[in-house]
Amino acid sequence: MLNIFDGSANKFCNRVSRRNFIKVGALGFGGLTLPNLLRAEQQSGTGKSHKSVIMIYLPGGPPHQDMYDLKVDAPSEIRGEFNPISTNVPDIQICEHLPRLARITDKCVYVNSLVGSIGQHASFQCMTGHSDRKQPAGGWPEIGSALSHLKGDPRSTSPAYVNLSPKMQHTPYNFGKNSFLGTSHTPFNPNGEMKGDLTLNGITIDRLQDRKQLLHSFDQFRREADSSGSMEGLDAFNEQAFGVLSSGRLVEALDVSREDPAVRERYGKGTTRKQGDAAPRLNEQFLLARRLVEAGARMVTLSYSFWDWHGSNFKRAKENFPDFDQAITALIEDLHQRGLAEDTTVIAWGEFGRTPKINNNSGRDHWPRVCNALLACGGMKTGQIIGTTDRLGGEAQDRPVHFQEIFATLYHNMGIDVERVTMPDHAGRPQYLVDSGYLPLPEVV
Repeated sequence: MLNIFDGSANKFCNRVSRRNFIKVGALGFGGLTLPNLLRAEQQSGTGKSHKSVIMIYLPGGPPHQDMYDLKVDAPSEIRGEFNPISTNVPDIQICEHLPRLARITDKCVYVNSLVGSIGQHASFQCMTGHSDRKQPAGGWPEIGSALSHLKGDPRSTSPAYVNLSPKMQHTPYNFGKNSFLGTSHTPFNPNGEMKGDLTLNGITIDRLQDRKQLLHSFDQFRREADSSGSMEGLDAFNEQAFGVLSSGRLVEALDVSREDPAVRERYGKGTTRKQGDAAPRLNEQFLLARRLVEAGARMVTLSYSFWDWHGSNFKRAKENFPDFDQAITALIEDLHQRGLAEDTTVIAWGEFGRTPKINNNSGRDHWPRVCNALLACGGMKTGQIIGTTDRLGGEAQDRPVHFQEIFATLYHNMGIDVERVTMPDHAGRPQYLVDSGYLPLPEVV
């Protein structure tokens, strides 16, 4: 296994915490999935595809009626403090604290009638599309694991599924667990925690820019592997995967300090401080996600901030909305400018919405009956709202959109037919990606 560690404290990406690591490898060299993906590419003929998904998980449940579905005609205890502003699409208005998104709404899809939430403070449904009840043998896989199983690129310098999320205090927010697809399809996590500190032949993150020394260390690792016999028995696919992953290009993709400073400034910083019992508000994760899909990753997930605002809803929104607005807008614009928008789908959402009525602490409580999602890119028909809620924002009024319809759309954008493709569970039974009857959103495909 190749591990890269940093000796500095509590930083991300190019300054990772001492107990955070980057695992680079395949099969016995770290459990990445390239060998199987290379076989899949050869068998399916999809080697030229670069399709990918970036999922931004907003742990805690963002206030849907304060973002893209403001209720200006509702009573004051429902309506809240914010005003709507016009966007660059006629007849679409969103929150005044999301002005950057307003300027690129023609590149977005606002799903305002998302239903089917299981009402749990957990990432499970956002990551799998399913309820955690009555799971098949081995448990439902996350979409990233499914894409790892089904898709791959032999020229990729990244594992298929990358999870950028840190370990969060509220355990159900965390994801990246094994399922019936097995260990080889668990995500690569550059924020994984270990009990000790290790280095790759003396190389730490702050020395990554010393390209010559880095390559020397990889060469030394290869020689040691050869001499120990650990390379024996690897077939051509394994050798190809090992060669790609030991090239150092994955490490370069993870090092955002190599990015143009003007681009980094566009994404903004946010804050490294953890929010509530969830995640920091790290805007550079959005940039890192773009760099990883550009390098070949099929699925990149990240967790952004903390949205469980039972108190001070509007104060917290004014703290969070501007950073989110800057990061998500920079990502969408960046994908368009770099020619990645057709093949990379972006989704931002949480596990449920918030109550229409504002409570005595100026907050909104849990509301699983309706919530929202933001979609962009992926070759979709954008510049639209799908679905509406009633006057109070408590029920889907027309065109309710189920979580599984979103998943069917994400798979469709990856070139996967959810009515035909199955995966075997631990009992050998074929399992469809979504339940019967749920199809991609006709409004966007």
